[in-house]
Amino acid sequence: MRVNIVGAGLAGVEVAYRLLKEGFKVRIFEQKPVKFSPVHKMETFGELVCSNSLKSENLKNAEGILKEEMKLLDSLILNCAYKTRVPAGKALAVDREKFSRCITKVLESFENVEIVRKEVEKIDLDTDEIWVVATGPTTDGKFAQWLSKLTGGFLNFFDAVAPIISRDSIDFNKCFVGDRYGIGTGDYINCPMTKEEYERFYNELVNAEMIEMKDFDRKLLFERCQPIEEIAKSGKKSLLFGPLRPVGLINPHTGEIPYAVIQLRKEDEEGNMYNIVGFQTRLKWSEQKRIIRLIPGLENAEILRYGVMHRNTYIDTPRVLDEFLRHKKYKNIFFAGQITGVEGYLESAACGIYVGLNISRILSGKEPVKLPSKTMTGALINYITKADELKPMYANFGLINVKMKKNEKREKLHEICINEMKNFLNVLK
Repeated sequence: MRVNIVGAGLAGVEVAYRLLKEGFKVRIFEQKPVKFSPVHKMETFGELVCSNSLKSENLKNAEGILKEEMKLLDSLILNCAYKTRVPAGKALAVDREKFSRCITKVLESFENVEIVRKEVEKIDLDTDEIWVVATGPTTDGKFAQWLSKLTGGFLNFFDAVAPIISRDSIDFNKCFVGDRYGIGTGDYINCPMTKEEYERFYNELVNAEMIEMKDFDRKLLFERCQPIEEIAKSGKKSLLFGPLRPVGLINPHTGEIPYAVIQLRKEDEEGNMYNIVGFQTRLKWSEQKRIIRLIPGLENAEILRYGVMHRNTYIDTPRVLDEFLRHKKYKNIFFAGQITGVEGYLESAACGIYVGLNISRILSGKEPVKLPSKTMTGALINYITKADELKPMYANFGLINVKMKKNEKREKLHEICINEMKNFLNVLK
């Protein structure tokens, strides 16, 4: 049986590579050069559009751990990255053109591959062939319309995400757990502010540097979601009647209603990660870090994911896909890469490796498998398939539920992840 892959980005090429090297027939549909998205320029596969960096190789970082796992899984993009790297300190950076050409050359060298340069507008739902949707965050046009129908409308066209922080970095001597009017089960962590603290926070927020936004994106996003800095600029007290309103909350440290309150809401089932409620923002990342650390109790906040607001097409994976990233109704249609809600170059590629692994098993008459939850790749897949409210996510320590202090986690987590992945692969043999 042939496998059809729509999109030759970082996820699509990893799916293809896994299947081709195991002897399966693969047809890759790539719309370039017939049609280019606004951000793509090259005709070759695996084009890096935002940066030439694949982030840190340090094993004390989540990105470093993810790379080590991907090496064990024989990642095509890492193989090409190491062949085309350029000096970048502790980061793995590449010559974009050489990197993309390397990926293309490897895939074109297989006799069992067919490459079709055309735009796919829809997939025939009556087919028995396996299809992989790996069209990325710039998915648009007729295919996006078809996807919206396939997913029952659970297709997002923009990404407006508040920052996410690690629970371990919150100072509970200044914060308190509680719900408005005492109704609830302690789902929120509250960071109370005095009038002086609020005014300092407000002044820094309205004067902070922002990321520029194109007119199209501005219209698309602002129709649906106001950045916190825009709310603040509408009036000095506007936040006090919006996301920072203190009504219904008593600070147990003082016995009084605070002047303002910033709330944190649980992001994952285990409670390792919390998002800052109502904090969707266009601030530059350095500014986000500075301003978040002005919040009482968050002076040492570890930011696991910065807030973003930009165009980003992705599906509501927990509602639409199963744990193996295949459609819950149409089991022959898989999804891979940023279209599933992962964020980042490596994360997209790792997602493609996972999908390729399971398609290979299915075609070999075996059952699909889940990756261990104590691997970085497995934890990421676990998050995007189980999140109550999916927000695009990149690799971070908060995804892995191990009871360790923050510094200990940085020192030891790579050993846990790599050993888990090695044991998993040994069992598969």
